[in-house]
Amino acid sequence: MAKKQFKAESKRLLDLMINSIYTHREIFLRELISNASDAIDKLYYKTLTDGDTGLNRDDFSIWIVPDKESRTLKITDNGCGMTKEELENNLGTIAKSGSLNFKKDAEPKEDIEIIGQFGVGFYSAFMVAEKVTVKSRAFGSEEAWCWESSGADGYTMEPCEKEDHGTEILLKLKENAEDTSYDEYLDAYTLKNLVKKYSDYIRYPIRMEMEKSRMIEGTDKDADGKYKTPEYETYKEVEILNSMVPLWRKNRSEITPEEYNAFYKDKFMDFEDPLKVIHSSTEGTATYNALLFIPARTPYDYYSKEYEKGLQLYSNGVMIMQKCADLLPDYFSFVKGLVDSQDLSLNISREMLQHDRQLKIIASRLEKKIKSELENMLLNDRETYEKFWKNFGLQLKYGVYGDYGMHKELLQDLLLFVSSAEKKLVTLKEYVSHMKEDQKYIYYACGETVDRIDLLPQTEALKDKGYEILYLTDPVDEFALKMMMKYGEKEFRSVSADDLGLETEEEKKEAEKQVEENKELLKFMADSLDGKVKAVILSNKLKSHPVCLSTEGAISMEMEKVLNAMPAGEKVKAQRVLEINASHPIFAKLVSLFGSDKDKVKKYTSLLYNQALLIEGVSIEDPLAFSNEICDLMVEE
Repeated sequence: MAKKQFKAESKRLLDLMINSIYTHREIFLRELISNASDAIDKLYYKTLTDGDTGLNRDDFSIWIVPDKESRTLKITDNGCGMTKEELENNLGTIAKSGSLNFKKDAEPKEDIEIIGQFGVGFYSAFMVAEKVTVKSRAFGSEEAWCWESSGADGYTMEPCEKEDHGTEILLKLKENAEDTSYDEYLDAYTLKNLVKKYSDYIRYPIRMEMEKSRMIEGTDKDADGKYKTPEYETYKEVEILNSMVPLWRKNRSEITPEEYNAFYKDKFMDFEDPLKVIHSSTEGTATYNALLFIPARTPYDYYSKEYEKGLQLYSNGVMIMQKCADLLPDYFSFVKGLVDSQDLSLNISREMLQHDRQLKIIASRLEKKIKSELENMLLNDRETYEKFWKNFGLQLKYGVYGDYGMHKELLQDLLLFVSSAEKKLVTLKEYVSHMKEDQKYIYYACGETVDRIDLLPQTEALKDKGYEILYLTDPVDEFALKMMMKYGEKEFRSVSADDLGLETEEEKKEAEKQVEENKELLKFMADSLDGKVKAVILSNKLKSHPVCLSTEGAISMEMEKVLNAMPAGEKVKAQRVLEINASHPIFAKLVSLFGSDKDKVKKYTSLLYNQALLIEGVSIEDPLAFSNEICDLMVEE
């Protein structure tokens, strides 16, 4: 059975393209300029291969001519132009790409980069135009043809006059609607900004006549030579709107640090030089150029909902997307920059991008590249890395905790924490290398500041043994370590945990004996606190301090504070344990009073519990009662 060709209903197909493929109306200018660039490239290719065109690269340009009176916008080029048949095929057939066919047939040349692929970019003009007129004359031909259409109803073709080869596209703009102004596409400065935004790196000059103002010479002084308000006149001047040569396509050896810095500050609106520049070119499964920057300081809105991550995405030097979030994982969202790939189409939508295989490959490689550069900075330029950590370390810690710890192995060697040894930042690898032979765990302590943590009574025993402690001051820190569970073979253990693994077997036996001798006192103290603690125990970690709090279970005191500070969600409570220093005079006092004055033991217990809360930085329930208890004891004989 003979196979029949599918048919497309033109109006519906055109509506689909206009309303679905493109997200923003302003894209039309990018598409038409890209088509003009392709037309010039085709003729330039002929110049390179045949050598008989009589043209050189400097002869080519693209013109934009707005006319407010007639409400028209003209885009012209002096490229290869089109014959009648090519106009029919390329514009009369939706999704027919002459550029793609040329790209397939042509021999690869160093200086040729065809942008178009799908043959639908031209039709974006109908998003802003009620009528589109195309005049074209093929290079080497004496004939010119005019193609005209008002959209889905079809098109007309007829011979016309055109002085030189190339293509002229005339858009008759739509009338302004209630919620849409098409007049903006007739404003020279709007057009200039759109070219700068989307087509700045088109390789041929894009020219437009700009209206400017200048002072009329000699009008700033009167006849007596006194200064007065000068007079100004307007004049018109042709301006090249695009910079043409993308920095990221140059050889790295040809680019100075000053050029990188100037590009970054201009492109990404920063007043400081970047902390790090990452310039990479990759070929193979995914071919792309990437120019990435790590800012020198945290953007003011970085940790807010308003901050939008992402890299600028280009296809052959033409911008596809201002911020492509899919190119960066959240934990590297501080990176600014751009990616340029010839494997991506200009006509690709945000939805299509999310499922694009090439984009996923690029994103994966960028992730590895950024990590590699950070590791290299950490190893070879510690001072710079610590500056980076001060600004963006918190984001890496969120990355460890987020997604149920999926990225912990990727990020763990980039983490830094303040060490108790010299109050300097250390990596987990460095900490483990410092560990003593008999040390079982990686110890950490939490608090608001390093100075405050340093005073915690729970750290005394560890310091006496010469064990290093990691000081955690960010709310996410402990959550991240809990998610990691261990580094290498070493578990993380909070100084507030009930068991620090410090006691020898002999010490354990002695402690058990002491507990047994005082179990009634300890039970009474626990009962007197009326459920505020799970137990009262004799401490093995206190040396000079009388009391501290530890916790049992998954929730620590610090995690309790963080979770309860969140605006939503149920309040949580750690399983608190009150630890008493059996070597402190206060314990001897409690033992003495237990047989004679249990009420006073109760008061002492309440005082000790509130003291322990204050040490942990936790608000006490009844400050007035606490104050009165202290005063009562002070006046007692």
